[in-house]
Amino acid sequence: MLLGIGVEMISVDWGTASLPYVEPIGLLWLNALKMTIVPLVVALLVTGITATADAARAGKLAGRAVATFLGANLLAGLMTLLVLPLLLRLFPLSAGAAEGLRHGLGGTTETAPSPTFADFLLSLIPTNPVAAAADTAILPLIVFTTIFAFAITRVGANERATLSGFFKALGDAMLVVIGWVLALAPIGVFALGYALAVKAGVAAFGGLLHYVLMLSAIGACTIILGLLLAVFVVGVPLPRFVRAMVPTFAVAISTQSSLASLPAMLKSSADLGVDPKKADIVLPLAVALFRFTSPAMNLAVVVYVAWLFGIELSPWEMAVGLAVALAAALSSVSLPGSISFVTSIAPIAISMGVPVAPLGLLVAVETFPDIFRTLGNVVGDVAATKFAADGVEDDAPSAGVTP
Repeated sequence: MLLGIGVEMISVDWGTASLPYVEPIGLLWLNALKMTIVPLVVALLVTGITATADAARAGKLAGRAVATFLGANLLAGLMTLLVLPLLLRLFPLSAGAAEGLRHGLGGTTETAPSPTFADFLLSLIPTNPVAAAADTAILPLIVFTTIFAFAITRVGANERATLSGFFKALGDAMLVVIGWVLALAPIGVFALGYALAVKAGVAAFGGLLHYVLMLSAIGACTIILGLLLAVFVVGVPLPRFVRAMVPTFAVAISTQSSLASLPAMLKSSADLGVDPKKADIVLPLAVALFRFTSPAMNLAVVVYVAWLFGIELSPWEMAVGLAVALAAALSSVSLPGSISFVTSIAPIAISMGVPVAPLGLLVAVETFPDIFRTLGNVVGDVAATKFAADGVEDDAPSAGVTP
């Protein structure tokens, strides 16, 4: 972006002349990123749902934990839909920065008209799932995939293992492909950022900074929501909960990884009085199946892009986005941040009729908001573990549960 701004300041003609050569490189990389979305989402959603169903059947404690995870994710997503529009009204982006960012991205984005309520209902069930996948109709594709995944959990053990193994292998193969695409991210993001800077100038920086601040604010609100749930639902005094979480916070900030924070979370749970045998079951499940901040912050990205482009989201479009965000949270919890950013947010954006192209640039500024994601996730993991463990008798845990 600095190079693009510099070229534009030296000579507008130079910047304009370079766009036809640089911008297609960024768009080519963005198309390669989009190419992986449908097969990866289908594969990960199937494996995520089957794993969640298996965990819920593993015992009363595991079932209570899974229900807790789903309820917490729903609350976090609803919080974003209520809080972010208020924040955007209280702290709007300056007109110049907003126009610059829109102009910079306008050439690479297309928005679809908002469907009527009848169209929305009719679109839920695809008449042809293959055509839905080909047309990137994410909502009907997710509905079919969800039904299919639950059907897999009802077939015989051998058939279930075969189908689950196939989709696990498909997901792993697609992760290799998306890994290759992301290896070219420095080139692709450079090209997109250069084109944005040439088109929008310095205003692009203001727009990206505003986005980072808004997304980080939603991350902070999610952490606060987790603390409030710990106090008023779980019943742990706030000072005690925070003291127990300090070592976990330190690991989470330094590693930005919930998995790396697991040993610290086990200690925090013990400090809160959770039976270690129960924590040994619930916390690995939480790391494998639960990301408290994912629906909230992923929805925040899409709502922000919609606001930036002046797209009015109807109540049912928000409901669709929330449902897809919850499904996407199940399907991408074990992925690295740069991969889960794309695979989790693109389906939400497509289902809500919001442009996907800005994600190619926004993933480049995800580092700072990702700190809030990890902090919120560990708060949610420990609070959910305490809540699930306290609601089950001591002899309820089942052995052999693995994430």
